[in-house]
Amino acid sequence: MAKVVPRPQLSFWESIYFVEIFKGLATTLGHAKKNLLSPDNFPTLNYPEEAPRLPQDYRARHRLMKRPDGTPRCVACFMCSTSCPARCINIVAEESPDRHIEKRPVRFEIDLLLCVFCGYCVEACPCDAIRMDTRLGVMSGDNRRDFVIDKAKLMDWDPKDYPLTDVQSQKAPGGSLHQQALEEFRSGTYH
Repeated sequence: MAKVVPRPQLSFWESIYFVEIFKGLATTLGHAKKNLLSPDNFPTLNYPEEAPRLPQDYRARHRLMKRPDGTPRCVACFMCSTSCPARCINIVAEESPDRHIEKRPVRFEIDLLLCVFCGYCVEACPCDAIRMDTRLGVMSGDNRRDFVIDKAKLMDWDPKDYPLTDVQSQKAPGGSLHQQALEEFRSGTYH
């Protein structure tokens, strides 16, 4: 049986919403006055001259992680493309010449116009090969092909742009831990 909720009786002034409109206007004008009289409370950014500082964990454009020899960490397991709800990741695999790795991607493409930036590909990757921490949140282009990023664009990043605490990024060529990681890679103990 449905429960009947009694509605409160409104007075004449409440029923025409006259007083409520002025209460809303008073709140809006109070905020406007506070921001106009003290602009420090309302910080602005001169965008596009000043880029916004995005946090490190912001889900921005993707990147492929590199091994110490410069090849992608991706083993073409298709977990990222399988977990992608937008089906925007296309991978073509081939056999790897390295005997420790079964497959590697020949082609790895992400269509950013289809991508919903959910991060499922990052979560699904078993070898930490794909990340979304580039801080490239603003993307523009004049044709659709510019938004399909291939393996070369995904691997075009510099370890100096990432903190020293990001060990995997620092093991890539140009990183602070690269030499040590390269020695481990050549000895066969690198994972």
